[in-house]
Amino acid sequence: MHGLSRLGNGCSNNGRVNLSSPSPPSSPRIRHSSRVKTLAGGGGVYNNNKQQGLGEKLVFLLFSIVFRRKGVLLLAPLLYIAGMLLFMGSFGFTVLDLGHGVEIVYRRGGPPGSVYRSPKVFKRLWPVMEADVNGTSHNALMAAWKPRVKSVWKPCISTNVSAAVSNSNGYFIIEANGGLNQQRLSICDAVAVAGLLNATLVIPIFHLNSVWRDSSKFGDIFDEDFFIYALSKNVNVVKELPKDVLERYNYNISSIVNLRLKAWSSPAYYLQKVLPQLLRLGAVRVAPFSNRLAHAVPANIQGLRCLANFEALRFAEPIRLLAEKMVNRMVTKSAQSGGKYVSVHLRFEMDMVAFSCCEYDFGEAEKLEMDLARERGWKGKFRRRGRVIRPGANRIDGKCPLTPLEVGMMLRGMGFNNSTLVYVAAGNIYKADKYMAPLRQMFPLLQTKDTLASPEELAPFKGHSSRLAALDYTVCLHSEVFVSTQGGNFPHFLIGHRRYLYKGHAETIKPDKRKLVQLLDKPNIRWDYFKKQMQDMLRHNDAKGVELRKPAASLYTFPMPDCMCKEPDPEPESDPA
Repeated sequence: MHGLSRLGNGCSNNGRVNLSSPSPPSSPRIRHSSRVKTLAGGGGVYNNNKQQGLGEKLVFLLFSIVFRRKGVLLLAPLLYIAGMLLFMGSFGFTVLDLGHGVEIVYRRGGPPGSVYRSPKVFKRLWPVMEADVNGTSHNALMAAWKPRVKSVWKPCISTNVSAAVSNSNGYFIIEANGGLNQQRLSICDAVAVAGLLNATLVIPIFHLNSVWRDSSKFGDIFDEDFFIYALSKNVNVVKELPKDVLERYNYNISSIVNLRLKAWSSPAYYLQKVLPQLLRLGAVRVAPFSNRLAHAVPANIQGLRCLANFEALRFAEPIRLLAEKMVNRMVTKSAQSGGKYVSVHLRFEMDMVAFSCCEYDFGEAEKLEMDLARERGWKGKFRRRGRVIRPGANRIDGKCPLTPLEVGMMLRGMGFNNSTLVYVAAGNIYKADKYMAPLRQMFPLLQTKDTLASPEELAPFKGHSSRLAALDYTVCLHSEVFVSTQGGNFPHFLIGHRRYLYKGHAETIKPDKRKLVQLLDKPNIRWDYFKKQMQDMLRHNDAKGVELRKPAASLYTFPMPDCMCKEPDPEPESDPA
């Protein structure tokens, strides 16, 4: 058994995960072969004119068939082009050539769901929606989730890993990049790797991201002392390298060797490739350290991930205190609904709209604005030769960010009435005055961090996107219902955290956007039919609230069964004698 590792010889088999998917099969090729049947007679010589005439006819027929097939193959490209032109014309395509081999394909008519017509549907249905609210006092907020007594889970973390102090194998240094929850992912995985390697973890360094532009350090976002204390029995963590180690590298951390690790590396890879370097050098660095540990690892290492994410990582005191005030204010404002409120993670910032390559107002100004935003943020990624942008196809496939209007219609259809207190977690909404107006019309009690906290309270956090995101995260965490609209690390971590806190149920709405865009593209849709579809969607989300982690899934989203234990079913009460 390897005396320096936490797993021994068996770890390489248990910890290895193969995330590579088989390559797609190549397109089948149709091979045409002609077989000429030899008409034999008299040693291969035709003996009479009758036989010769029949043979000539058969050979002629055979060559005619082959020629015709080859002719079809020669004409196939022309037929394909003609068919595409006919198809594009029948569905009203417009092809905009951006130059450099880049094209945008728009559908003027297009199949259902390919065009953003939600404002027209809302305008027609709004009087019916108002009348529907006035005629009922029911609010889905009061009974959004059906209790499931037999599916109760509780936090249950087991690590069986002791902290390395005097016998540490060396110092493990990582650089976390990205936004708040991408950094969170890196931190938790670094704790797991430090435990695996029997190493001492140095408080992670935060990389200044060109998109997030947040210069915050670890201690500005998370409670550094609590993090060290919470992990002290399992993984040794220090704030900085000791002086003697720094001296060896001329007090320059960038001089420490930077290991380039492949994504989703297995525990065996770390033990075989990283541990020898750590023992030889005494300190190793991984920058950037993002998605560098496989989902499938041994249970004790998985437990370290649970401990780091759900227990050790809590926000720094300034964030925590203001976030608690904001949650209390939301509870107070929603007193008529028992202190319950809905939170929505709205991804409708300009960079998200631009990246999605979706269209909303179909004007030339929007096209130009989005093209400039893509070029500014991704430097030519969307202008590569041969790139075809299909806004309609993206929308049908559910890849377009939901607008505030669409989120509002969905919630009203599910039964959340205009007395529901809604908190919107978001950055700077694209054309906020225009796009937020319908959502405020449907939910007049809507709140954001800017309405819930005073300018003086928010002043220390301005210009620091990760700290502002931490405020949003906390308010969403404690809501009765959380609505995820676009995916990303924020909802993935939040859904898992809510499962951890709320007995295994995510209490989250993840819209079926493919279905939603189809419904909102029907100009004559009836409100009662739309409501039924939305309520079915809510019931589906309720049923999917409790899910166990699958082998290739992340425990940060699915903490059962790695981080939680199922409570025994309650015994049925016996009837009194």
